[in-house]
Amino acid sequence: MHTLAVAALLAQLVSSHGGPPVPAAPAATPAPAFPVTSGGGLTWAVPKTWVPGPSSAMRLATYFLPAPAGDAEKPELAVFWFGPGQGGSIDANVERWFSQFVAAPGDPKPTRSLTRVGSLPVTLVTAAGSYSSGTGMGAAPTPKSGYALRGAMVEGPNGAVFFKLTGPRRSVASAGKDFDVLVASVKP
Repeated sequence: MHTLAVAALLAQLVSSHGGPPVPAAPAATPAPAFPVTSGGGLTWAVPKTWVPGPSSAMRLATYFLPAPAGDAEKPELAVFWFGPGQGGSIDANVERWFSQFVAAPGDPKPTRSLTRVGSLPVTLVTAAGSYSSGTGMGAAPTPKSGYALRGAMVEGPNGAVFFKLTGPRRSVASAGKDFDVLVASVKP
């Protein structure tokens, strides 16, 4: 009897509002129960204090890192892999990441270096300043001042895998050792 009353009430609400209910928006991809530690033909070790975040069609993985007291936002490490020969060259990605930062007086200049982890070539980058992320779609993001970037572009057997750490400058600096450990752990 209760079920009939609820059904009647719902039918009355639908008819009084001029049509069927609007379907709900699709849910965001939930964070995995455990951190993603592989993709693009590579594996890596994730520090225990990093929390997995949601993935997307563009990201293999997202990790949220602890923030020191006083930082309003947690730093984030995004991991990208677009497939063999996809996602642009290392040079194009370095330039794009650097273009997302506008240095203020006293900010260090962006840096780029090449190293190896085992047999894998790895391009390391740093930048600091006012950060505007984005993919070029939709409205321009609001710049975030006092941000920093640590990045690693690992040339793996199935194409480059990109590790991009961004967040408040102090947070990124405090995550530096863990970031270095993650990069050193990458292997095919």
